[in-house]
Amino acid sequence: MAQRWKVLVLTSVGLFMASLDLFIVNIAFPDLARSFDGASLPDLSWVLNGYAIVFAALLVPAGRIADRVGRKRVFLLGLVVFSLASALCAAAPSVEALVGARVLQAVGGAMMIPTTLGLILPAFPPEQRALAIGIWSAVGGVAAALGPPLGGILVQLSWHWIFLVNVPTGLIAAVIGWRVLEEVRAPEDGRPDLLGAAMLALGIGVLTLGIVKGPDWGWGGARDVAAFVAAALLVAGFLYRSARHHAPVIELPLLRVRSFALANSATLVFFAGFGAMLLAGVLLLTELWGYSALRAGFALSPGPLMAAAFAVPAGRLGGRIGPRPVAAVGGLLFAASFAWILATVDTSPNYAASFLPGFMIGGAGVGLTLGTLPAAATAALPPSRFATGTAVFSMARQLGSAIGVAILVALLSDSTGGDLLAGLRRGWWFCLGAGLTASLLALAIGPVGAETARRAKPAAAPDPQQTAA
Repeated sequence: MAQRWKVLVLTSVGLFMASLDLFIVNIAFPDLARSFDGASLPDLSWVLNGYAIVFAALLVPAGRIADRVGRKRVFLLGLVVFSLASALCAAAPSVEALVGARVLQAVGGAMMIPTTLGLILPAFPPEQRALAIGIWSAVGGVAAALGPPLGGILVQLSWHWIFLVNVPTGLIAAVIGWRVLEEVRAPEDGRPDLLGAAMLALGIGVLTLGIVKGPDWGWGGARDVAAFVAAALLVAGFLYRSARHHAPVIELPLLRVRSFALANSATLVFFAGFGAMLLAGVLLLTELWGYSALRAGFALSPGPLMAAAFAVPAGRLGGRIGPRPVAAVGGLLFAASFAWILATVDTSPNYAASFLPGFMIGGAGVGLTLGTLPAAATAALPPSRFATGTAVFSMARQLGSAIGVAILVALLSDSTGGDLLAGLRRGWWFCLGAGLTASLLALAIGPVGAETARRAKPAAAPDPQQTAA
C-alpha cells in the first residue's frame, strides 16, 4: 500500500472516533437522564455543548502547535488523551463529572482533527486532494451511520459502554501510527494565542448559556442580557487579540480569501441546523413516538448512510465543477427535508411515510456539503496553512453544532404547556432556514475552488505572516 493511503487510513481512525462519539452520545440522552436522577434537557445539553465549545476553541491553537512541533506527534497524543478521557466519561458519577470528562475528551479531539487533513493533504498530489477530502468526509459519514445503531446496542448494556468503545480503538491506533506515520512540520511562527482561545471558548460558552437559559431567566431579563453582553465583549476581545497577536487563533488575513471566509460561514450556519436536527430526531423517536434506544438508533441510521454515500461522489464532482454548486444543492436538499418533515410528521408514529423520506433527503444534503465545503475552505490556502485552515473549518462546524443544540433546547423550553411536538416543529423551521442560508452562502463562494485543482497556485492566498509584517 502506498504511503499516502496508509496515512489516510490511520488518520481517518481519529476522525471516525470523534464522529462516532457524537452520534452515540445523542442516542444515549434518554438513558443519561434516567441514570442521573432525571437530569433536565438543558443540563444534559452541556454534555454535547461543553465538548463542542472547548473542542472548537482549541482546534486552531492545536493546529498551530501541530504545524510547529509536528503533526504526527500531536495527532498521536490526541488519540491517547481522547481514549483516556473516554474512560473517565464512562466512570463519571454525575452530570458535572461527565461534562468535565467530555471537556478533556474535547482537548484530545482538538489535537486529532486538524492534524488529520494536515497529514493527509501533503501526502497527496494536488490532483488527488479532492478525492482524499471526499474519502475523509465519507469516513465521518460512515461513523455517523454506525453511531445510532451501535449506540442503541451499547445502551442496552449500559450508557457507560458508549464511551468505553473508544479506549482500545484509540490506543491501538496510536501504537500503529507511531510506527507508520511520518512527521510533518511547517516553519515555526511563534507560540499560539492560548489566552485568545480561552476568550473564544468563554464567549461562545456564555452565548450558549444565554440561549439555553433564556426561557428560564426570561428573554430580555437582566441575567439574559448580561450573558449576551458578556459574550459580545469576550468575542470582541478575542478578535482584538487575533488582529495583534503574532500567532492568533484565527489569522484575520485569511478571512480576506473569499472562498475560505464564505465556506466557513456556510459551514457554521449549516451545522447549526445539523446539530439541532440530530437532537430533535432522537427526541422525536424516543420521547414522542416511544421508540427504545435500540430501535431509535436503527431508525436514525439511514440519514448518515445517505451522507456517507454522497460524500465521495460530491468530492469528485466538486473537484471537476467546483464546490459552489454542489454545496448549494446540498443546502437546498437539507432544507427540503425539513419541509417534508414539517408537512408529514405528527404525534402518531408513521416512520416509513414521514420521518424516513425526510431524513434520507437531509442525509443526501449533508453528504453533498461535507464532501465539498472542506475543499472550498482549503483550496486557496498555502500548504503551510493546511492544518490551520482545517482547524478553522472544524471550529466553524463545532461552533455551529453547539449553537444549533442551544437554539433547539431554547425552542423546546419555550413550548407552551410542554408540547414537545410544537417545540420540535420550531426546531425544524430553524433547520430549514439554516439549509437555505447555507445554500446562499455556498453560491457566493465564487469559482476559486473549481479552478484550484487545475491551475490555482497556493501563492494566490495571502500569507498571514507577510501580511502581519
